[in-house]
Amino acid sequence: MDLTNAVVIDVRTVEEFQMGNVPGSINIPLDSIPERLREIKEMRTPLVLCCASGVRSNAACGYLQKNGISDLYDGGPWTVVNAHLNN
Repeated sequence: MDLTNAVVIDVRTVEEFQMGNVPGSINIPLDSIPERLREIKEMRTPLVLCCASGVRSNAACGYLQKNGISDLYDGGPWTVVNAHLNN
């Protein structure tokens, strides 16, 4: 997967995000996704979602797919996405 032009969305809490994140990623906590759906739909794609372990990013991907966003990937833990982008 080529993440060069991807938008990385971190679905962890604000506090978790502040402790470390993928440079340039956008923090949209999982519980805020429904209210920010329009904003997410307007973002360029592909979207890569990440969190701490992969559980929340998987849930977010499922929700977004059900709401018409198809060009997205579950990146799992943010540390994995970060390592992939910095190779």
